[in-house]
Amino acid sequence: MTTTTPRPAMTFDERYRAIDSRDARFDGQFVTAVRSTGIYCRPSCPARTPKPSNVTFYPTSAAAHEAGYRACKRCLPEAAPGSPEWNLRGDTAGRAMRLIADGVVEREGVPGLARRLGYSPRHLTRLLTAELGAGPLALARAQRAHTARMLLVGTDLTAADVAFSAGFTSVRQFNDTVREVFGMSPLELRARRRMSRNGASGHALGAIDLVLPHRGPLDAEGLFAWMSARAIPGVERATPTSFARTLRLTGGPAWFELRVDDAGHVRLRARLAHLGDLSTLVARARRLFDLDADPLAVDEALSRHPEVRPLVARVPGIRVPGAADPHEMLIRAMVGQQITVAAARTALTALADALGEPVSGLGDDGDATVRLFPTMAAIAERGPEVLRGPAARIRALTGAAAALADGTLTLTSGDDSAEQRAALLALAGVGPWTADYVRMRVLGDPDITLPGDVAVRSGAAAAGIPAEPRAFSAWAARTAPWRSYLTAHLWRNAPVRPRSARRRTETPKDES
Repeated sequence: MTTTTPRPAMTFDERYRAIDSRDARFDGQFVTAVRSTGIYCRPSCPARTPKPSNVTFYPTSAAAHEAGYRACKRCLPEAAPGSPEWNLRGDTAGRAMRLIADGVVEREGVPGLARRLGYSPRHLTRLLTAELGAGPLALARAQRAHTARMLLVGTDLTAADVAFSAGFTSVRQFNDTVREVFGMSPLELRARRRMSRNGASGHALGAIDLVLPHRGPLDAEGLFAWMSARAIPGVERATPTSFARTLRLTGGPAWFELRVDDAGHVRLRARLAHLGDLSTLVARARRLFDLDADPLAVDEALSRHPEVRPLVARVPGIRVPGAADPHEMLIRAMVGQQITVAAARTALTALADALGEPVSGLGDDGDATVRLFPTMAAIAERGPEVLRGPAARIRALTGAAAALADGTLTLTSGDDSAEQRAALLALAGVGPWTADYVRMRVLGDPDITLPGDVAVRSGAAAAGIPAEPRAFSAWAARTAPWRSYLTAHLWRNAPVRPRSARRRTETPKDES
């Protein structure tokens, strides 16, 4: 089992050196508030570096705004990638930021967020204000402002559609917030967009085309290959240069596609039944492709180890794929136990064909009929009719689906890591590999090892790293807190194995 702790906070001098060198790697990791101008900027802002005596650093734009600053019109700090800190941190602040990005405050309010985190709304507000400089309402408000900016500069949606898509309850609230945060009206902000390859437009009602910022380098080839090997026909479509899938969101079904354009930008195309789901969709797409990672920091840390240095040189900017739907991820992980990736894909395709809900008008041509991954209720009720294999494994899968469907088991990106692992291990048919693999994918935890994984051990042996589980775990500890990225490199480094070879070594508890 691994635990994730926050990295030591950067000192004032370290942050000041970052803004003085205009280091884009730190964009999104903190903002710089300048007392003499009353604005806050991203670290790479091209404006003249302010005097240290005029500078205050804040962990979030919401904190700077709460302190009375407005966003810089030149660098637009809300357009920066998200901070990798929220995945690295397993504390309440990190969990809260992941849930806020997923739209929990919009759907359930601050009481719902507090309930998920185990606090009263008042105590959670005090805790986040002390830790991040802003409470949950202010942090959610900053999220709405970010979504509004993205839609204003990246689509042709009307101002009213932008307002409600971003989560505002009225156009007036939207106008006031945009003016307050950015110092511009929505129309002035829209006029600043560049109609070039950096810009995009919505092509029809409900259709979105946006650029998702990220820190480079990005191993896009590896991401698309990973998705292609596991894509479920009808639910997902993967090519060497794109990945698309359907997703069930609060307002209805959605479809999205991720691709990398000629300029190296990650682009998101999407169709949604309800535009209010956009911010949640963007957050999940970013998590799926690990776009908030700091690959330079990861690569630098892993390259300190001679055994891993050649792997990093071969694949700079490697990413750890996330999960678009936590419940679906658990079912996919359980199906994939003890069988090859290809066999798991065949089994999941049969499950989706039999129990998935068909939807029309969402595909890349707008008319194609596609399918949603089955609901947990459908798997619990009808899974025995479709699933093949030992009876104990089928009972384990349907039991997990039933627990997710009735709320006995909760599984979200904002869970406490240790509690999520314990809850998963309590399920019949779930062992350490499955629990840790789910944590890696659902929580985005950057510090997970899978010593029982055949491919990880094979890749370790090929790199000159001890492959026996206990020895491997001891060796891997030196790469903390980036063990998930070590795992990704070892997967890539594993020699090609015969198709008949099994993917995993874990034995589900009720089949042992």
